[in-house]
Amino acid sequence: MRRAFNRPEGSGWALLWDLLTFERLMTNAVIHLVYWAGLGVILLVGFGSLGAAVGVAIRDPLPWGILLAIPVLIAGLLITGVLVLLWRSFCEFYVTIFKISEDLGVLRQDLEAERARAGKP
Repeated sequence: MRRAFNRPEGSGWALLWDLLTFERLMTNAVIHLVYWAGLGVILLVGFGSLGAAVGVAIRDPLPWGILLAIPVLIAGLLITGVLVLLWRSFCEFYVTIFKISEDLGVLRQDLEAERARAGKP
């Protein structure tokens, strides 16, 4: 197992050290931005389905246009809801993977500290 480098003192150097070495993962903050950006895209898809339903209602004569627009609207809203749930689970999966990685890092540090106290190399 490789030995980690010594982390420099000071807030500015510590931040730079974290960016350059991967000892501390910064993905948790980034995944929140990715999550909200993805929700924005999914919201655009939802508005697109709403626009498609309105377009179908306007294009055809009155009774048939509305009868065709209702299933288009319902299907669009259902697809948007499913996309939101899938995107949420996808982002939670990545957060979980990175949390596991952080926990394994802490366990490794505890094991190395225990070995150092016991006097084993």
